[in-house]
Amino acid sequence: MVSNPTPEFRAEAVRVALTSGLPRKQVAADFGVGFSTLSRWIQQDRRNPEKPSAQSDLEREVAELRKENRMLREEREVLKKATQFFAERSK
Repeated sequence: MVSNPTPEFRAEAVRVALTSGLPRKQVAADFGVGFSTLSRWIQQDRRNPEKPSAQSDLEREVAELRKENRMLREEREVLKKATQFFAERSK
């Protein structure tokens, strides 16, 4: 666990939790903080947003693109499996 985290550390943990698409428990573990601590930081950040809107727009776009990328990878895997299935079936 991190003792006395810097404001930059907290901000980075919150940013990753909100934009990465990863489960918050995993983000908390990656940063070495408790899940409840990370949740509290996120709540505090939402109550006192100090980010410029252009930055938050970019973060939102990155999050959307990561989600789309994840979906496309899953679809590609499904298509690979279907191709293998039908190739074996046609033999």
